[in-house]
Amino acid sequence: MKLLIPGPVTTRPEVRAAMAEDIAPWDNDFRPVLAEVQARLLPIAGGIPGTHAALVLQGCGHFITEAALRSYLAPIGHAKSGRILIPAIGAYADRMKRLATEAGRDVVSLALPDQVPADPAAIAAALAADPSITHVGAVYSETGTGVIHDVAALGAVVRAAGRRMIVDAVSAFGALPFDLAAQPEVDAVVFTSNKCFEGLPGLGFAIGRLDGLEANKGNAGSWSFDLHSIHEQSLRSPGSFRFTPPVQVLSAFRVALDIYEAEGGRPARHARYQANVDALYTGIQRLGLSPYVPREHQGPVVMNTHAPADPAWNLQTFVDGLKRRGFLISNFYNTPTPSFRVGCIGAITPEDMNQFVAAIDEVLNEMQVRNRSPKAVAV
Repeated sequence: MKLLIPGPVTTRPEVRAAMAEDIAPWDNDFRPVLAEVQARLLPIAGGIPGTHAALVLQGCGHFITEAALRSYLAPIGHAKSGRILIPAIGAYADRMKRLATEAGRDVVSLALPDQVPADPAAIAAALAADPSITHVGAVYSETGTGVIHDVAALGAVVRAAGRRMIVDAVSAFGALPFDLAAQPEVDAVVFTSNKCFEGLPGLGFAIGRLDGLEANKGNAGSWSFDLHSIHEQSLRSPGSFRFTPPVQVLSAFRVALDIYEAEGGRPARHARYQANVDALYTGIQRLGLSPYVPREHQGPVVMNTHAPADPAWNLQTFVDGLKRRGFLISNFYNTPTPSFRVGCIGAITPEDMNQFVAAIDEVLNEMQVRNRSPKAVAV
Protein backbone atom coordinates (compact mmCIF):
# COMPACT_ATOMS: atom_id res chain seq x y z
CA MET A 1 0.00 0.00 0.00
CA LYS A 2 1.34 3.42 -0.97
CA LEU A 3 0.51 6.02 1.67
CA LEU A 4 -0.12 9.20 -0.31
CA ILE A 5 -0.75 11.28 2.77
CA PRO A 6 1.50 13.95 4.32
CA GLY A 7 2.38 11.63 7.19
CA PRO A 8 2.85 8.95 8.24
CA VAL A 9 4.54 8.38 4.91
CA THR A 10 5.50 5.33 2.91
CA THR A 11 8.82 4.06 4.28
CA ARG A 12 11.65 1.88 3.00
CA PRO A 13 11.94 -1.78 4.11
CA GLU A 14 15.27 -1.05 5.80
CA VAL A 15 13.62 1.57 7.99
CA ARG A 16 10.81 -0.74 9.02
CA ALA A 17 13.27 -3.56 9.70
CA ALA A 18 15.09 -1.40 12.22
CA MET A 19 11.94 -1.49 14.38
CA ALA A 20 12.18 -5.24 14.88
CA GLU A 21 14.62 -5.34 17.80
CA ASP A 22 13.65 -4.96 21.47
CA ILE A 23 15.74 -2.14 22.95
CA ALA A 24 16.17 -0.83 26.49
CA PRO A 25 16.23 2.99 26.36
CA TRP A 26 18.41 3.33 29.47
CA ASP A 27 21.03 0.84 28.29
CA ASN A 28 24.47 2.36 27.80
CA ASP A 29 24.72 0.77 24.36
CA PHE A 30 21.66 2.72 23.22
CA ARG A 31 22.57 6.16 24.55
CA PRO A 32 25.01 6.96 21.70
CA VAL A 33 22.17 6.53 19.19
CA LEU A 34 20.28 9.57 20.46
CA ALA A 35 23.46 11.64 20.76
CA GLU A 36 24.40 10.71 17.19
CA VAL A 37 20.98 11.64 15.81
CA GLN A 38 21.07 15.01 17.57
CA ALA A 39 24.51 15.75 16.19
CA ARG A 40 23.43 14.85 12.64
CA LEU A 41 20.30 17.00 12.73
CA LEU A 42 21.93 20.22 13.92
CA PRO A 43 23.82 21.02 10.68
CA ILE A 44 20.79 20.17 8.52
CA ALA A 45 19.08 23.14 10.20
CA GLY A 46 22.13 25.36 9.96
CA GLY A 47 22.37 25.19 13.73
CA ILE A 48 25.43 26.58 15.52
CA PRO A 49 26.95 24.45 18.31
CA GLY A 50 26.77 26.36 21.56
CA THR A 51 24.01 28.61 20.21
CA HIS A 52 21.47 25.95 19.21
CA ALA A 53 20.60 22.48 20.46
CA ALA A 54 18.69 19.58 18.95
CA LEU A 55 15.90 18.76 21.42
CA VAL A 56 13.86 15.56 21.24
CA LEU A 57 10.34 14.91 22.52
CA GLN A 58 8.17 11.81 22.33
CA GLY A 59 5.01 12.29 20.26
CA CYS A 60 3.62 13.95 17.16
CA GLY A 61 4.19 17.30 15.46
CA HIS A 62 1.54 18.99 17.57
CA PHE A 63 3.43 17.97 20.72
CA ILE A 64 6.74 19.50 19.66
CA THR A 65 4.96 22.63 18.36
CA GLU A 66 3.22 23.10 21.70
CA ALA A 67 6.49 22.49 23.53
CA ALA A 68 8.20 25.23 21.52
CA LEU A 69 5.36 27.68 22.14
CA ARG A 70 5.44 26.96 25.88
CA SER A 71 9.23 27.00 26.14
CA TYR A 72 9.93 30.24 24.27
CA LEU A 73 6.87 32.33 25.12
CA ALA A 74 5.74 33.12 28.67
CA PRO A 75 2.02 32.79 29.54
CA ILE A 76 -0.50 35.59 29.95
CA GLY A 77 -0.06 37.32 33.29
CA HIS A 78 3.64 36.50 33.64
CA ALA A 79 6.09 39.38 34.03
CA LYS A 80 7.83 38.24 30.82
CA SER A 81 4.67 37.41 28.88
CA GLY A 82 4.54 38.35 25.23
CA ARG A 83 2.12 38.03 22.34
CA ILE A 84 2.44 35.82 19.29
CA LEU A 85 1.18 36.80 15.85
CA ILE A 86 0.04 33.79 13.83
CA PRO A 87 -0.93 34.36 10.19
CA ALA A 88 -4.15 32.40 9.57
CA ILE A 89 -3.17 30.75 6.28
CA GLY A 90 -4.69 27.30 6.71
CA ALA A 91 -5.65 24.42 8.97
CA TYR A 92 -2.24 23.94 10.54
CA ALA A 93 -1.85 27.63 11.32
CA ASP A 94 -5.26 27.35 13.00
CA ARG A 95 -3.92 24.43 15.01
CA MET A 96 -0.90 26.47 16.10
CA LYS A 97 -3.29 29.19 17.27
CA ARG A 98 -5.26 26.68 19.30
CA LEU A 99 -2.14 25.12 20.83
CA ALA A 100 -0.88 28.54 21.89
CA THR A 101 -4.28 29.70 23.18
CA GLU A 102 -4.92 26.57 25.24
CA ALA A 103 -1.40 26.83 26.65
CA GLY A 104 -2.39 30.24 28.00
CA ARG A 105 -0.37 32.29 25.52
CA ASP A 106 -1.63 35.57 24.06
CA VAL A 107 -2.41 35.03 20.38
CA VAL A 108 -2.97 37.66 17.69
CA SER A 109 -4.46 36.25 14.47
CA LEU A 110 -3.90 37.78 11.05
CA ALA A 111 -6.30 36.64 8.32
CA LEU A 112 -4.54 35.97 5.00
CA PRO A 113 -5.49 34.07 1.81
CA ASP A 114 -4.87 30.32 1.97
CA GLN A 115 -3.91 29.71 -1.68
CA VAL A 116 -0.84 31.98 -1.91
CA PRO A 117 2.25 32.47 0.28
CA ALA A 118 1.91 34.83 3.24
CA ASP A 119 2.82 38.42 2.33
CA PRO A 120 5.83 39.65 4.35
CA ALA A 121 4.53 43.23 4.01
CA ALA A 122 1.35 42.21 5.83
CA ILE A 123 3.41 40.73 8.66
CA ALA A 124 5.58 43.86 8.83
CA ALA A 125 2.50 46.09 8.98
CA ALA A 126 0.94 44.01 11.77
CA LEU A 127 4.14 44.17 13.81
CA ALA A 128 4.46 47.91 13.29
CA ALA A 129 0.85 48.42 14.38
CA ASP A 130 1.24 46.43 17.61
CA PRO A 131 4.53 46.83 19.52
CA SER A 132 3.29 44.39 22.17
CA ILE A 133 3.73 41.46 19.73
CA THR A 134 6.96 39.69 20.65
CA HIS A 135 6.80 36.62 18.42
CA VAL A 136 5.53 35.42 15.05
CA GLY A 137 4.42 31.81 14.59
CA ALA A 138 4.96 30.69 11.00
CA VAL A 139 3.96 27.48 9.23
CA TYR A 140 6.55 26.71 6.56
CA SER A 141 4.60 24.11 4.58
CA GLU A 142 0.85 24.49 5.16
CA THR A 143 -0.12 20.83 5.10
CA GLY A 144 -3.79 21.69 4.69
CA THR A 145 -3.34 23.31 1.28
CA GLY A 146 0.15 22.55 -0.04
CA VAL A 147 1.28 26.18 -0.10
CA ILE A 148 4.91 26.84 0.86
CA HIS A 149 5.50 30.06 2.78
CA ASP A 150 8.76 31.96 2.42
CA VAL A 151 10.10 31.73 5.97
CA ALA A 152 13.30 33.52 5.04
CA ALA A 153 11.35 36.54 3.75
CA LEU A 154 8.98 36.43 6.72
CA GLY A 155 11.94 36.13 9.05
CA ALA A 156 13.61 39.17 7.49
CA VAL A 157 10.70 41.44 8.46
CA VAL A 158 10.49 39.84 11.91
CA ARG A 159 14.22 40.42 12.40
CA ALA A 160 13.98 44.01 11.15
CA ALA A 161 11.20 44.65 13.68
CA GLY A 162 13.27 43.20 16.52
CA ARG A 163 10.85 40.35 17.22
CA ARG A 164 11.26 36.56 17.56
CA MET A 165 9.95 33.66 15.50
CA ILE A 166 8.84 30.05 16.00
CA VAL A 167 8.64 27.97 12.81
CA ASP A 168 6.44 24.91 12.31
CA ALA A 169 8.42 23.04 9.65
CA VAL A 170 6.83 19.68 10.42
CA SER A 171 6.06 18.83 6.78
CA ALA A 172 8.92 20.89 5.30
CA PHE A 173 12.10 20.16 7.21
CA GLY A 174 14.53 17.86 5.45
CA ALA A 175 13.35 18.78 1.96
CA LEU A 176 12.91 22.56 1.92
CA PRO A 177 15.88 24.81 2.76
CA PHE A 178 16.31 26.22 6.22
CA ASP A 179 19.29 27.96 7.81
CA LEU A 180 19.22 29.01 11.46
CA ALA A 181 22.61 30.67 11.12
CA ALA A 182 21.08 33.08 8.59
CA GLN A 183 17.92 33.57 10.66
CA PRO A 184 18.96 34.52 14.21
CA GLU A 185 15.41 35.75 14.88
CA VAL A 186 14.18 32.12 14.96
CA ASP A 187 13.90 30.75 18.49
CA ALA A 188 13.02 27.26 17.29
CA VAL A 189 12.21 25.26 14.18
CA VAL A 190 10.20 22.08 14.80
CA PHE A 191 9.73 18.87 12.81
CA THR A 192 9.21 15.12 13.25
CA SER A 193 10.80 11.75 12.57
CA ASN A 194 8.55 10.93 9.63
CA LYS A 195 7.41 13.35 6.87
CA CYS A 196 10.39 14.38 4.71
CA PHE A 197 12.90 12.19 6.56
CA GLU A 198 10.79 9.11 5.74
CA GLY A 199 11.13 7.61 9.20
CA LEU A 200 8.35 6.30 11.45
CA PRO A 201 6.13 8.66 13.48
CA GLY A 202 6.65 9.02 17.21
CA LEU A 203 9.36 11.63 17.76
CA GLY A 204 9.31 15.42 17.54
CA PHE A 205 12.42 17.55 17.23
CA ALA A 206 13.12 21.21 17.89
CA ILE A 207 16.35 22.88 16.85
CA GLY A 208 16.25 25.78 19.29
CA ARG A 209 18.26 28.67 20.62
CA LEU A 210 19.73 28.09 24.06
CA ASP A 211 19.54 31.74 25.11
CA GLY A 212 15.78 31.81 24.48
CA LEU A 213 15.32 28.65 26.52
CA GLU A 214 17.27 30.11 29.42
CA ALA A 215 15.39 33.42 29.29
CA ASN A 216 12.07 31.58 29.60
CA LYS A 217 13.24 28.95 32.10
CA GLY A 218 10.45 27.68 34.33
CA ASN A 219 7.62 29.21 32.31
CA ALA A 220 6.51 26.21 30.23
CA GLY A 221 3.71 25.32 32.62
CA SER A 222 4.19 21.66 31.72
CA TRP A 223 6.78 19.13 32.81
CA SER A 224 6.22 17.01 29.71
CA PHE A 225 6.45 19.89 27.21
CA ASP A 226 9.34 21.83 28.74
CA LEU A 227 12.24 22.04 26.27
CA HIS A 228 14.48 23.63 28.90
CA SER A 229 14.01 20.57 31.10
CA ILE A 230 14.69 18.33 28.09
CA HIS A 231 17.94 20.19 27.42
CA GLU A 232 19.02 19.96 31.05
CA GLN A 233 18.47 16.20 30.92
CA SER A 234 20.70 15.96 27.83
CA LEU A 235 23.47 17.79 29.72
CA ARG A 236 23.14 15.67 32.86
CA SER A 237 22.88 12.38 31.03
CA PRO A 238 23.80 12.58 27.32
CA GLY A 239 21.82 10.23 25.11
CA SER A 240 18.94 9.73 27.55
CA PHE A 241 15.31 10.78 27.67
CA ARG A 242 13.45 12.01 30.76
CA PHE A 243 10.59 9.55 30.19
CA THR A 244 10.28 6.26 28.29
CA PRO A 245 10.86 7.01 24.59
CA PRO A 246 9.83 5.16 21.42
CA VAL A 247 13.30 3.67 21.13
CA GLN A 248 12.50 1.55 18.07
CA VAL A 249 11.36 4.72 16.28
CA LEU A 250 14.69 6.37 17.06
CA SER A 251 16.59 3.32 15.82
CA ALA A 252 14.60 3.42 12.58
CA PHE A 253 15.16 7.15 12.29
CA ARG A 254 18.92 6.64 12.33
CA VAL A 255 18.54 4.26 9.37
CA ALA A 256 16.29 6.80 7.63
CA LEU A 257 19.03 9.41 8.09
CA ASP A 258 21.54 7.02 6.50
CA ILE A 259 19.26 6.67 3.48
CA TYR A 260 18.64 10.41 3.40
CA GLU A 261 22.35 11.16 3.26
CA ALA A 262 23.03 8.43 0.69
CA GLU A 263 20.33 9.87 -1.57
CA GLY A 264 22.06 13.25 -1.53
CA GLY A 265 20.51 14.98 1.47
CA ARG A 266 18.09 17.86 1.31
CA PRO A 267 18.60 18.90 -2.36
CA ALA A 268 18.04 15.36 -3.65
CA ARG A 269 15.03 14.79 -1.41
CA HIS A 270 13.51 18.08 -2.56
CA ALA A 271 14.14 17.24 -6.22
CA ARG A 272 12.36 13.87 -5.96
CA TYR A 273 9.37 15.38 -4.19
CA GLN A 274 9.18 18.17 -6.76
CA ALA A 275 9.17 15.58 -9.54
CA ASN A 276 6.38 13.75 -7.70
CA VAL A 277 4.15 16.81 -7.45
CA ASP A 278 4.91 17.84 -11.05
CA ALA A 279 3.74 14.44 -12.28
CA LEU A 280 0.63 14.65 -10.10
CA TYR A 281 -0.27 18.23 -11.03
CA THR A 282 0.04 17.51 -14.75
CA GLY A 283 -1.92 14.29 -14.42
CA ILE A 284 -4.72 15.91 -12.42
CA GLN A 285 -5.15 18.59 -15.07
CA ARG A 286 -5.09 15.96 -17.82
CA LEU A 287 -8.04 14.22 -16.11
CA GLY A 288 -10.09 17.42 -16.19
CA LEU A 289 -9.79 18.01 -12.45
CA SER A 290 -8.75 21.35 -10.92
CA PRO A 291 -5.83 21.79 -8.50
CA TYR A 292 -6.64 23.86 -5.41
CA VAL A 293 -3.45 25.93 -5.47
CA PRO A 294 -2.15 27.80 -8.56
CA ARG A 295 0.87 26.03 -10.02
CA GLU A 296 3.27 28.87 -9.23
CA HIS A 297 2.44 28.49 -5.53
CA GLN A 298 2.18 24.71 -5.40
CA GLY A 299 4.72 23.20 -3.00
CA PRO A 300 6.34 19.76 -3.27
CA VAL A 301 4.87 18.29 -0.07
CA VAL A 302 1.11 17.97 -0.50
CA MET A 303 -1.33 18.79 -3.28
CA ASN A 304 -5.06 19.43 -3.02
CA THR A 305 -7.57 19.01 -5.82
CA HIS A 306 -11.05 20.54 -5.90
CA ALA A 307 -13.77 17.98 -5.32
CA PRO A 308 -15.79 17.39 -8.52
CA ALA A 309 -19.23 19.01 -8.74
CA ASP A 310 -20.86 15.82 -10.00
CA PRO A 311 -23.65 14.56 -7.68
CA ALA A 312 -22.09 11.07 -7.85
CA TRP A 313 -18.99 12.34 -6.05
CA ASN A 314 -18.39 10.98 -2.55
CA LEU A 315 -15.02 11.35 -0.87
CA GLN A 316 -15.10 8.10 1.14
CA THR A 317 -16.20 6.08 -1.89
CA PHE A 318 -13.34 7.67 -3.84
CA VAL A 319 -10.83 6.88 -1.08
CA ASP A 320 -12.05 3.28 -0.85
CA GLY A 321 -11.73 2.83 -4.61
CA LEU A 322 -8.16 4.09 -4.57
CA LYS A 323 -7.33 1.87 -1.60
CA ARG A 324 -8.44 -1.21 -3.55
CA ARG A 325 -5.88 -0.16 -6.16
CA GLY A 326 -3.04 0.18 -3.66
CA PHE A 327 -3.14 3.89 -2.82
CA LEU A 328 -4.35 5.51 0.40
CA ILE A 329 -5.20 9.22 0.67
CA SER A 330 -6.85 11.36 3.37
CA ASN A 331 -10.60 10.79 3.78
CA PHE A 332 -11.51 14.25 5.08
CA TYR A 333 -11.60 17.85 3.89
CA ASN A 334 -9.60 20.61 5.55
CA THR A 335 -9.96 23.50 3.11
CA PRO A 336 -12.82 26.06 3.01
CA THR A 337 -14.09 24.60 -0.26
CA PRO A 338 -14.01 20.78 -0.58
CA SER A 339 -10.73 19.38 -1.90
CA PHE A 340 -9.05 16.00 -1.61
CA ARG A 341 -5.47 15.94 -0.38
CA VAL A 342 -2.56 13.89 -1.73
CA GLY A 343 0.85 13.67 -0.08
CA CYS A 344 3.82 13.76 -2.45
CA ILE A 345 6.46 12.84 0.14
CA GLY A 346 7.71 9.52 1.43
CA ALA A 347 9.46 6.66 -0.34
CA ILE A 348 7.56 7.20 -3.60
CA THR A 349 8.57 8.21 -7.13
CA PRO A 350 7.08 10.04 -10.12
CA GLU A 351 6.21 6.66 -11.62
CA ASP A 352 4.13 5.90 -8.53
CA MET A 353 2.34 9.21 -9.14
CA ASN A 354 1.65 8.34 -12.76
CA GLN A 355 0.09 5.04 -11.65
CA PHE A 356 -1.91 6.91 -9.03
CA VAL A 357 -3.32 9.32 -11.65
CA ALA A 358 -4.43 6.33 -13.71
CA ALA A 359 -6.12 4.90 -10.61
CA ILE A 360 -7.96 8.20 -10.03
CA ASP A 361 -9.37 8.05 -13.54
CA GLU A 362 -10.49 4.44 -13.05
CA VAL A 363 -12.23 5.20 -9.75
CA LEU A 364 -14.01 8.30 -11.05
CA ASN A 365 -15.28 6.30 -14.02
CA GLU A 366 -16.35 3.50 -11.67
CA MET A 367 -18.24 6.07 -9.57
CA GLN A 368 -19.75 7.55 -12.79
CA VAL A 369 -18.38 11.00 -11.94
CA ARG A 370 -18.68 12.78 -15.27
CA ASN A 371 -18.58 16.43 -14.22
CA ARG A 372 -15.03 16.93 -12.98
CA SER A 373 -15.13 20.73 -12.65
CA PRO A 374 -14.76 22.16 -9.13
CA LYS A 375 -17.69 21.84 -6.76
CA ALA A 376 -17.23 25.43 -5.58
CA VAL A 377 -17.72 27.02 -9.02
CA ALA A 378 -19.35 24.38 -11.18
CA VAL A 379 -22.71 25.06 -12.80
